[in-house]
Amino acid sequence: MMTDCEIRNRSGERIDHTFHPGTRADALVILAHGVTGNKDRPHLVALAEGLSALGWPCLRISYSGNGGSEGRFQDSCITREIGDLQAVLDAVPDTARAAYVGHSMGGAVGVLTAARDLRIQALISLAGMTHTADFVRREFGDVTPGEGFMWEDENCPLSSTYVDDLRLIGNTLSAAEAVTQPWLLIHGDADDLVPIQDGRDAFEAAICEKEFLAIPGAGHSFDEESYPQLVEAVDGWLKASFG
Repeated sequence: MMTDCEIRNRSGERIDHTFHPGTRADALVILAHGVTGNKDRPHLVALAEGLSALGWPCLRISYSGNGGSEGRFQDSCITREIGDLQAVLDAVPDTARAAYVGHSMGGAVGVLTAARDLRIQALISLAGMTHTADFVRREFGDVTPGEGFMWEDENCPLSSTYVDDLRLIGNTLSAAEAVTQPWLLIHGDADDLVPIQDGRDAFEAAICEKEFLAIPGAGHSFDEESYPQLVEAVDGWLKASFG
């Protein structure tokens, strides 16, 4: 389905991706990462492999400026990644219904995109970020944009583009109210980066068909013990949404 497909965003930058084949030719599950992440984060690989084994074709993507995708990390922000995701959706065959699985900031990207783009027909948030301005203040309030780094990682400079974008968005609650697609929210109750309350607030704001799953003891990126729970929950949601 997507094996030899080249995907480029509106700036012409190549979006790196990995395709996992499945027997369901009528669906495609797109999986994306959070800030400083990429398509090869262990929880995304485990989820894609698990879903593929159950018949769901999966496409793991790295947003521009991250992983093997073209572009500068300093330009990465939610608004830019919405454009990247829409470029990915442009490449989905007309015969396939698209589901989107977004982790952390990728979850915010998913909510904001799904609220305006009905090509996403099922939405799944993993430890999804809701209060974007609070996240910037909490994690990077003492770092100077253009000078410092995210979590002291010199490969991840903190840019004004990123900080200003997340502050301007503020939160995704209005978008959550506008989502009409079936929406599954999964959050670990031991998440120390994006509090589980972010997920609960989004769930409360949503008026669509929805479900909230809290995984006891799971942190922000989940773990090998919780990976099977992710696969089971997402598989069940896709079956309920797509038949």
